[in-house]
Amino acid sequence: MPIDFRNTNTVWASVLVETLQRVGLSTAVICPGSRSAPLTIAFAQNNKIETIPILDERSASFFALGIAQKSGLPAALICTSGTAAANFYPAIIEARESRIPLLIFTADRPPEMRDCHAGQAIDQVKIYGNYPNWQAELAIPSASTGMLDYLRQTVMYAIERSLFPTKGPVHLNIPFRDPLVPVPDIAVEALETQFNPEHFFAGLEPIVAGESSTSPSLPLLRGGEESTMQEWHKCSKGIIIAGVSQPQFAEKYCSAIAHISKSLNWPVLAEGLSPVRNYAQLNPHLISTYDLILRNPFLADKLIPEIAIQIGDLPTSKELRNWLDKTQPKRYIIDPSHHNFDPLHGQTVHLRTSVENLAVNLATILTLVPTLNKGESTLVPPLKQGELGGVLTSPSNEYLQLWCNTEIQVRETIDQKISAINKIIEPKVSWLLSQILPPATPIFIANSMPVRDVEFFWKPNSLEIKPFFNRGANGIDGTLSTALGVAHRNQSSIMLTGDLALLHDTNGFLIKNKFVGHLTIILINNNGGGIFEMLPVAKFDPPFEEFFATPQHINFAQLCATYGVEHEVIENWEQFKQKLISLPNSGIRVLEVQTDRRSDAKWRQDNLTKIAKGL
Repeated sequence: MPIDFRNTNTVWASVLVETLQRVGLSTAVICPGSRSAPLTIAFAQNNKIETIPILDERSASFFALGIAQKSGLPAALICTSGTAAANFYPAIIEARESRIPLLIFTADRPPEMRDCHAGQAIDQVKIYGNYPNWQAELAIPSASTGMLDYLRQTVMYAIERSLFPTKGPVHLNIPFRDPLVPVPDIAVEALETQFNPEHFFAGLEPIVAGESSTSPSLPLLRGGEESTMQEWHKCSKGIIIAGVSQPQFAEKYCSAIAHISKSLNWPVLAEGLSPVRNYAQLNPHLISTYDLILRNPFLADKLIPEIAIQIGDLPTSKELRNWLDKTQPKRYIIDPSHHNFDPLHGQTVHLRTSVENLAVNLATILTLVPTLNKGESTLVPPLKQGELGGVLTSPSNEYLQLWCNTEIQVRETIDQKISAINKIIEPKVSWLLSQILPPATPIFIANSMPVRDVEFFWKPNSLEIKPFFNRGANGIDGTLSTALGVAHRNQSSIMLTGDLALLHDTNGFLIKNKFVGHLTIILINNNGGGIFEMLPVAKFDPPFEEFFATPQHINFAQLCATYGVEHEVIENWEQFKQKLISLPNSGIRVLEVQTDRRSDAKWRQDNLTKIAKGL
């Protein structure tokens, strides 16, 4: 019998956990505490759910976030009452903004023990504001069959709301009266004879990983589907922007973008955090150096598009954002969620569908009418649902050719310049990683400077590397814990981080004893916040160094020794390559790359400008 009938709380908690298990929840992250004891015991007793205890609530929440990022399915997060719940808040914000499914269960004091200084009792109802997709406080546990029906249905609804219509966090606040431990209650034990688990749980179906909110066809477009897509096809000055994205099925996502690009003869400006750069074999019109290209005023003017298709969030590049803001092309934003993805407030149309569906619809519509682009009458062959093969394309246009020729020129310049550098310098780290990692390696990229270096220098490749990141709220909190969550029971993984982001989450190392798999942390140690060196505030010192760069002067070898984590300082690029061309199967290690914050910032500023001027 999966239900624990020792007392009311054990029945309530075990029904909740069994419901989660039957619909396919595989992982629960639990923080220690007394009020949550019924939930903790129920999860620990269910041998089909991996239950992971983690001391620090903030680390625990980001670890669960990383697990959900990787799987596309919700992970459960459990804590006791009081400020424990407050420590989940940053991860819940990130889950909301990055559309990652999480199920948060906060144990609470019953109503009669609130607002009376009972201890460890705060107002937990709607504690996370508007960030959850849905939130509710459950009723006080009851062992009646009707109330158990209510519990099962409410938990099922919570799971659904974490996935539909848009993925995100769901919060259930759960009050428990004493006894919190499984002491027997004869009255409750009698209920066992009346309970039929197969009947009670009948109809529960396992959830599967996939993209939420993907309709089988496009919603009605302004002017109709056919006229809109024909307008795209007739336009010779269009671009596709593959923005910040971590799709569940990267190859299908990249194939869809490639099909649209080849159908329209438009270039794809691919963000460094997009998997598109790591599936370069699929897309002959891939542009990775747009940030540098757009720093050249002459080219920025010549390359102004009439139409832009934006897929997901805009890229990190400020140059690209400013260019789009200034030129204001008609922009179509492709994303299945209900979020607003236009911080530029331009002439935008949100198409609430997936890029995979868009590719299928585009192929279907373009077979109905001969293409009128430059007098050609080539038909684009249709795609079957789920099939994104090659397409016939009309002759290349001058606009596309200018993008592609400039990309080749800039890429060659960058590659020659960086390959010739022998000293340790930050930009070369991202450039090398894009070429030497084992195929399909997951890599978590921390915010601030690492994400910019990836944008500038990550070279297109066909290694199918899988980028992960917390770009919803763009914070540095929880970086290590999220990376460990991504790497847990996954392929050996990489984390690229600066020193401050790692220091902000060193409690994440406490996960080490429960972590299964391998994570290599590439630590860029420039003793401070490198991103601030790139900003105007760097010219004002004081207070810049003390209050913005905030150097911490940490001996990372000693820090790693405290947590029992392997540590090594990288002395040269050959050593760096040898440590990364193949990865261990287990454990955590830190490869520390010591750099000069000021000189690296100057190198970027000088060389990015020189390359752009030289075009």
